[in-house]
Amino acid sequence: MNIPLHSPAQLSTHLKSLRQSQKLTQAQVGARIGVRQTRIADIEKNPGAVSVAQLMQLLHALDARLLLVPPGAATVMTAEMPPADW
Repeated sequence: MNIPLHSPAQLSTHLKSLRQSQKLTQAQVGARIGVRQTRIADIEKNPGAVSVAQLMQLLHALDARLLLVPPGAATVMTAEMPPADW
C-alpha cells in the first residue's frame, strides 16, 4: 500500500500505526535500531525532528520503505517488484 504524506503530522500517525500493526512496542522498535524507547516516542510524537538517517533506520525496522515520487507520476507497487537494496 502506498500512503502519500504531506506533513510531519501524517508521518507521525503512520509510523505509530505501522509499529502497532506489527504488535511491536516502542521499546522493541528502539532495540532494533539501537535507541531507547523514549527516542521512539519522541520520533512518533514529532517526526519533523528526526534525521533522515534515523528515519530510514526506523522505516527499515518496521519493514517499510520511503518512495519519492514526482508530482503527477503514477506509481504502482506490485509483489513482483524487487525490494530496495538493504
